[in-house]
Amino acid sequence: MSLVSTYGRARERAAGYWIARSEQERRYLGAGFGVVLLALVYMGLIEPAVEGRARLQRSLPELRQQAAQLASMADQARALAGQAPVPVTPMTRESLVASLTARGITPGSLTLTGEYARLQVTGVSFANLVSWLDAQRRENRIAVQEGSFSAQDPVGQVDANLTLRQDNGAAAR
Repeated sequence: MSLVSTYGRARERAAGYWIARSEQERRYLGAGFGVVLLALVYMGLIEPAVEGRARLQRSLPELRQQAAQLASMADQARALAGQAPVPVTPMTRESLVASLTARGITPGSLTLTGEYARLQVTGVSFANLVSWLDAQRRENRIAVQEGSFSAQDPVGQVDANLTLRQDNGAAAR
């Protein structure tokens, strides 16, 4: 059986069913079909659009507030980008020794060569050394260029050889 013949038979049966109805039944069936068609059109096309519009109207004030915050943050970023970087105090042997001593770390050796510093410490708390390095990174823009750590017998104690470098901000621009 082909699709065309099946469709043709279904159409003939529907036409026979329609012709067998009285005029009043045809009006009721037509009105019912119209109501079902309108309900399908409303549920499929109109209701999703109305609900989506209402949802967007509810979220619009929040989106406007976020857009205003983004614009304000962009203005702040432009203003900050135009400012000169805050100069940092140049790294000196005295400043490094003072900050290490303040943390209770005694440097085994400390040599400065240009913008690099070579630091060697023995038997220090790893946590204390890392917190000192973090403070140096935040406050003086001093970063570890190269480092080696070796664990010691008391847990948490290390020997460390570090090469430090201070970023003066000239390379960032």
